[in-house]
Parts: sequence; C-alpha cells; structure tokens
Amino acid sequence: MSEYRPLTAHEIETLEKQGCFNDEWNNIEVKDGFDPSFVRQTSFSGKIRLGRFRRSFQFAGGVTKHSGISNATIHNSTIDDDVYISQVRNQIANYHIESNVIIENVDSLTTEGKSCFGNGEKVAVLNEAGGREVPIFNELSAHTAYLLAFYRHRPGLIEMLNSMVDTYCQNMCAEKGIVKSEARLLNSRTILNVNIGTQATVEGIYRLVNGTINSSREHPSYFGPGVIAEDFIAASGATVTDATLISKCFIGQGCTLGKHYSAENSVFFANCQGFHGEACSIFAGPYTVSHHKSTLLIAGYYSFLNAGSGSNQSNHMYKLGPVHQGVVERGSKTTSDSYLLWPAKIGVFSLVMGRHYRNPDTSNFPFSYLIENKDESYLAPGVNLRSVGTMRDARKWPNRDKRKDPRKLDYITFNLLSPYSVEKMIKGKETLIKLKETSGATSDYFMYNSVKIEAKALERGIFLYDIGIKKFLGNGLMKKLESEEYSSIEELHEVLKPASAEGTGEWVDMAGLIVPKEKVLELAEKIEKGKVNTFTEMNAIFGEWHRNYYPWAWNRSYAMFQSALNINLATISKQQLLDFIEDWKNAVVSLDKMMFEDARKEFTLKAQTGFGMDGEDEIRNVDFEQVRGAFEKHPAVCDILEHIERKKKLASKISEKINSL
Repeated sequence: MSEYRPLTAHEIETLEKQGCFNDEWNNIEVKDGFDPSFVRQTSFSGKIRLGRFRRSFQFAGGVTKHSGISNATIHNSTIDDDVYISQVRNQIANYHIESNVIIENVDSLTTEGKSCFGNGEKVAVLNEAGGREVPIFNELSAHTAYLLAFYRHRPGLIEMLNSMVDTYCQNMCAEKGIVKSEARLLNSRTILNVNIGTQATVEGIYRLVNGTINSSREHPSYFGPGVIAEDFIAASGATVTDATLISKCFIGQGCTLGKHYSAENSVFFANCQGFHGEACSIFAGPYTVSHHKSTLLIAGYYSFLNAGSGSNQSNHMYKLGPVHQGVVERGSKTTSDSYLLWPAKIGVFSLVMGRHYRNPDTSNFPFSYLIENKDESYLAPGVNLRSVGTMRDARKWPNRDKRKDPRKLDYITFNLLSPYSVEKMIKGKETLIKLKETSGATSDYFMYNSVKIEAKALERGIFLYDIGIKKFLGNGLMKKLESEEYSSIEELHEVLKPASAEGTGEWVDMAGLIVPKEKVLELAEKIEKGKVNTFTEMNAIFGEWHRNYYPWAWNRSYAMFQSALNINLATISKQQLLDFIEDWKNAVVSLDKMMFEDARKEFTLKAQTGFGMDGEDEIRNVDFEQVRGAFEKHPAVCDILEHIERKKKLASKISEKINSL
C-alpha cells in the first residue's frame, strides 16, 4: 500500500490561497502529516509527490529557515520529508529530492529524457585521437582504468570490460535525476542531467551537464563557485571549485581541482591536485599534483607526480596529429620550465630538469636525474636514492591521504622500495655494467636510448643501485629474522622459505597498486572467460592483492637473493648470513648518511641568502634559524639519525640471535 495519498480539498484551498498553482491538483500526492502552510508561491505540473515539512535549518549568520517550498516551479518530481526549496528561477523538473536537502537560489535543476548521468562517457586518455578510451562510471578504479587504457593488446579483455561498463550504465540510466539526502544546492545556475550524492554541496556553480557527483557522509563532495563541468563523474570527497573547467573527466576520491584549472578527456585518481594549469588527455594516477598556472600535462600517464611550474610536453610533430604519448612513472618530479617531447618514458622516482627533444626512455634507470646540458639529455642513474626529498615524499604520501570514505575505490602501495622498483634497479645495474663492458672502460660517456651517461655517473649508478638492492632485500630478510622463531640454521632455512610461489615473477605498478604481473594476467583471463563479470568482484580482487603485498613481496625477494646477490637462502650458512647482515647495515647507514649530507645543503650559507634583511651575519643566522629551524632539530634530520640508530641496533640484535644458533 502506498504511503502517499491525494490532496484534500482543504489542502488544495490552502495552497491556492498561498499563491500555488496546478492545472490538475489530483496529480499531486502527499504523505500523511503534510502541512500545506509551508508551500507558497509555487507552480506544480506533472506527477508530484510531497513529503512532510517538520524541521528547520540553520543558515549562515545564524538565520533559521523552516523546511518547505517557496517561489519555485516543480515538474514531475518527488520531494521527500524535510526538504527546503526556495527561489528556483526556472524549474526543478524530473527529479527525486531526498530528505533534508536544501535547494536555494538555483536557476534550474532538470533531467531531460533518459540519462545515464555521465556514466559510460568515453574519455580519450593518452591519445587525443582515440584508441585508449576509458569509459567512466561511478565505480571506476585506477586499476580498472589501467586495464582499459593499457591492455589494448588483449581485445577480448577490452570487449568484456566495455560490456561490463554497458551493463552497469544500463542500471544507472533513468528519466529522473536524484539529489540524495542532506545535499545542498545554493546560489547556482544550470544543472542538467546531474545526480548529486549524500551531503554533497553544490554552491555558486555556472553550469553542470551530464554528470554525477558521488558523495558520502564520511567524506562529502564539493562543487564550488564558477565551475563549468560537462560529461563527468566525481567520486566521494572530490572538490572542484574556483571557476574550474571540466569536460569528459573522472575526478577520484579526495581529489581537488581548483583555481581556474582546466581539464578535458582526463581521469584523476585518489588524492590528485590540479590548480591554475591545464590537463588534456592524461591518465593521472594517485597523487598526481600540478599547482602552477603555466603547467600543461598532456597525453601522458603519471602517478605520484609533482609537476613544476611551466612543465610541458608535446604529443605530436605536426605530421599525423596528436598521436604520441608518454609515461612518467611513479614518484617523479619535473622542474620549472622542463619539457619532454613525446614519445618518452621516464623511470620511477626520477627528476626531469631542462628540455628534452630526443624521446628519452629511462625506464630501466629508476631514481635518476635527467638533465639538459647544451641541448643534450644527460642521465645520472640512481642519484635520487640519496636525496632527502625522495625520503620525504615517500613518508608524506600516506599522511596526505585525504580519503575519509571507508569504501576506497583505489588501493595504493606507498612503499618507496618495492619488488617493482627494485626490479628496475637490478635491470639498471645490469645495463650499466653491460654499457661499460661493450663501450670500453676508458670512454668519457655512454649513450643509451638517446641519453648520455658520463663515466663517473655510470660508476656511481652501479654503486647506488647495489646499495638500494641490498637495502630492500635486507629489509625483508631482517623482518623475517626478527619476527620468526627458530633454534637452528636448518629451522631458519624452513622459516625463510616462501609459503607459496605467488609473486615470484615480474611485478607491475597498476596505477598505484604494486602487484605481481601474473596476478594481472590471471584476472585478465578470468574476465575474458566471463568468470569475473562485475566491478564489485574486480574491486574485491584488487583489495585481496593489496592485503597480500607483503607475503608476495617476500616470495619475490627470496628469489631475488639468488638472482641479484648470488645468495641462496635455502642453504645459506650462519657466517654468510652474518656477513649479509653487516652488508645490509652498511648499505642502510650509507644511504642515510648521504641523505643527511643532502639535507645539510638546505642549511648552508648559500641557502641563507635573502635572510637577515637589515643585519650582518649573526642576524642572518638567527633569522634563518627562526624561520627554518636549526639543522640538527629539523624533523627530517632527526628521522634520519633515529633511523640509523634503530637499524644499527636491529642488526646487532639479529646478529646475536644468529650467533646463538
């Protein structure tokens, strides 16, 4: 039995006395408890359902307003309990307004025809000319988008994924839009074919067309003044404001786009930030950040990127159009006025400085500097391993996770050193050794994939990669040796053995989620065969991968000991183990000391230039210390020193444990 009933004659009379109008009053149904005294100066048409108006709302400045409807045109809509609607200049048409919603001073809120509210819109990422389109929808994760964009070599997979998206979108399409409970729509102009989520705020926007603003109680979304957005999906906790322009975009959980940012045909996943600049056809993995007015990101794949002012890329050479694309792997930075001519591929945690026209591929050289010198690209492999900034970045990302929604769409592996990055270091070390062997030890420089590597930089790269490999593998081994119980070297061998063969092969970075490649291929095959056919199932699998990172990483590390260090953990002797613990300790302390010296550069006399405006050296020193703090008290410096002592103690503790066997 319906909870709604027709209007009574008395209610119709009251509504008419209060300036309300309807050609067919019998098209309006209301709930018991409906009070017509809270509905004034409103024109109704089509099928209308109204709830009860019992509560009041607090507005800015302490103003209290009672729920109800005034000065509005409502067509073919359902308005639930305790909704406040006032000053709708054109109309609310074909909407379901849930309870406790506030709509005030809005031009129009309309659904025209059957709409999917942005779901299913195809976004041309990486290649403006098409070929890697990602269909956006409410449940899109970075990892699903990764498959859609980068696994085009498996057309059966792409076909099945697109079919899954189509099925999902069919369930989202409707002839009525929805504004979910406790949302606020204030001082806005045109809203057409847009769904608005729980507790979302839409304030001062200029135009929203064909989209969905998902939101949650734990992390409401916000669309603010001057925004124009078309063909879009926003996830919970998204903020888009300050006259930002959006066209064909997905804005992920915890993302912020503002200060006149412009983006088209782009996807932004967890915790991305875009201010002032522009994006065109980019795949922005988690923590991609661009803060500068002159920065353009175009036709590229990025994650954990920090784009400097004036960073730019070109995706065509005026021949066949914008057909080229680039990859800047996780954790990289581009300095001010840096430039990359696509196609190019930049290795993980690299720094790009200057302008590079020769399509560099440094993917086998992680933690490197790519620097321009006299129009040539020079590579310094591995030097970013010793940068205190790299350590700071790795530690800040987990603390800057803005997502408050307990249901996460993207699963993120934050580890600086991982099977993925260490595999790259192993390849980088091997490549440098081969370059040295094939080009001759007396060469001044070496060429690799259009970049120059000076002889000194090559030797330093081999040294730094060796330290990084030992540090990562030793970290996993030390954790095992500390946490497990064993009373003999034979028992220790058993303890170290992997629990399974999972993860022993190559690993990939799946837009923030670091995972064994075999797992990705298994999932692709299951999707192709129809064994996985919903995004709920896919997201559950991504979550399982994320939870299994550490056991799978140990499985990979166990195999790497043999391949990278020629150490067989299945037969390792007590003395070999003690020797490796010493090597690991020296590697960790060596890297930490390099970071310590790198941090010291921030406190040199040169760094103090511009301090102590009206004084000599003593005043400058005091001014600098008051602003920046003392070197030995800086949090990053204290962290390094504490880390050195902690690892030294751990090495001593484990060595004693091994000696007692």
